[in-house]
Amino acid sequence: MEQPAPPSWQQFRQQMPVTRHWAYLDHAAVSPLPQPSAERIAQWAQDVCHHGDVNWSRWDRTIEVIRRHFARLLGARAEEVAVVRNTTEGVNLVAEGFPWRQGDNVVVPAAEFPSNRFAWMNLESRGVEVRLIQVPHPRLLLEQIEQACDRRTRIVTLSWVEYASGWRHDLARAVQIAHAHGALLFVDAIQGLGIFPLDVHALGIDFLAADGHKWLLGPEGGGVFFLRQEHLELLRPLGLGWNSVQGRGDYARLAMPLRPTAARYEGGSFPMAGMVGLAESLRLILEWKPQRLQQRVLELAGTLRQMLRQAGAQVEEYPEQHQSGIVPFAWPGGEPQQLWRKLRQAGVVLSARGGLLRASPHGYNTPEDFQRLIDALRSG
Repeated sequence: MEQPAPPSWQQFRQQMPVTRHWAYLDHAAVSPLPQPSAERIAQWAQDVCHHGDVNWSRWDRTIEVIRRHFARLLGARAEEVAVVRNTTEGVNLVAEGFPWRQGDNVVVPAAEFPSNRFAWMNLESRGVEVRLIQVPHPRLLLEQIEQACDRRTRIVTLSWVEYASGWRHDLARAVQIAHAHGALLFVDAIQGLGIFPLDVHALGIDFLAADGHKWLLGPEGGGVFFLRQEHLELLRPLGLGWNSVQGRGDYARLAMPLRPTAARYEGGSFPMAGMVGLAESLRLILEWKPQRLQQRVLELAGTLRQMLRQAGAQVEEYPEQHQSGIVPFAWPGGEPQQLWRKLRQAGVVLSARGGLLRASPHGYNTPEDFQRLIDALRSG
């Protein structure tokens, strides 16, 4: 039986109302919502407005839908996936739950996004050495991680894609380095998940966290935490609540065993408005397919780099295997924050990071969006 053809990029664009107002090139920051996701949130809001908790169990099933969607995106088992509120929560589940001993160390690139630095730096008060790797602009080399590891390294933490530079790391090599030193690898996958295929089991990744509000096109307040099943009893459970135990609806019992899956980390109630929107956005990402999105986003990023160079911008260049959807660049004579404000007034949305402007197109963007950016840069 033939599979239905995947939706076209024009159909994708039609589901993104943001395109009526903006040339939106800021998916590495916060993504706009697809129309179907916004509609799903509105349905939930109207239901709760008119019926309170009468249909609670219907909406609660959304969490299991999200879990299955994330498991597909990760190449993981559903039992290894916890639905969390953000990447920071996932980082701290490992940082605070790991059985550290005096003299252990964790290897952390200094250029990581703050959430993937501060959680580890906070361990110094517990006698854990935090080895911050100073990163030469514009990228971290995995050889630097290898040089920082020794027999007391317990965790290596790394972003799949660096948030400021857009450099995409070879996760297979990162796993190899960590495991060769007896350490485990934690991956902050927020800048790659959804637009790049991933198989955590094939790669051997130990822990991973990501938000849904960037390349996954979800609302803020929902994300994923993955841990390999073999590590479930390694971490001390944190944030326990009624939702962490077997028989989670039996509130009268004084003690119950923890859920035998990553769901034990889900603690209490979810911000359901965001969850129903996230479930719909994940469905759409899987429908568009990360394999197709990777090709599309890399092609668009390549087109954007070429157009910017031709317009006179200084553009960061990387080998193809390290490219991502993030395009950092400098505009001659322009200060990034001032340019950011100017572009916003012209209807172009991007970010200023690391002393550069940072554009990050998604699969629904077009070269016309890029031309709007360039025209705004050239104006006045």
